[in-house]
Amino acid sequence: MTSPTPSSAAPAPTVRLRVPTEEDAYAWHRVFDHPDVMEFHGGRTAELSEYEELTARQRRHDAELGFCLWTVLDEHARVLGFTGAQPWPYEWGPKGATEIGWRLGRDAWGRGYATAAARTTLERVRAAGVSEVVAMVAAGNERSIAVTRRLGMELGETFTTPTGRTGYCFRLEL
Repeated sequence: MTSPTPSSAAPAPTVRLRVPTEEDAYAWHRVFDHPDVMEFHGGRTAELSEYEELTARQRRHDAELGFCLWTVLDEHARVLGFTGAQPWPYEWGPKGATEIGWRLGRDAWGRGYATAAARTTLERVRAAGVSEVVAMVAAGNERSIAVTRRLGMELGETFTTPTGRTGYCFRLEL
C-alpha cells in the first residue's frame, strides 16, 4: 500500500481571479453564509447590501489602483470567494499599507485555493508597483496564519482592534 501524498506536495489548484461583478455580490453573500466562514469576520452573516457595496468599491479600486479584492473562480468557473489587495481601510492598524486578504466559502477550504489565489495576488500587486503588503489576521485564525506562512510573510506587529480582539499584522516585501 502506498502512503498518501502530503498536501504540501500536491499541485496547486487552478484558480482564476476576476474583478467582481454586480452578480458576485450575490455569490459572495451565498458562499460566505456559514458560521465557520464568518467566525473571524464579525461572527454573523453579512447583509447582501454589504457585499453590493464591497464589490462596487473593489471595481473602483481596480480602476484606480490596478488591484482589488478579486472574485476567485475554480476550474469550473464556480465562485469560491475572494482574494486580492486593497488599501488598509481603517484608522487603526497598518495605516497607509496595502493589505492582502482572502475569504473563501466553507466548501473550498483545505484544498489550496486560498494560497494559490494569494500567490497570484502577490504577482499582480507587484506588477502594479506595490513594494510591500500586509495581511491582518485575527488571533486564533490558524488557517489564515498558515496561508501567510506559505506566502513567506513574517509577523510584524500585534494590534488590538476597536472591538478588543487581537490581530496580527504579517508583512512581506515584494
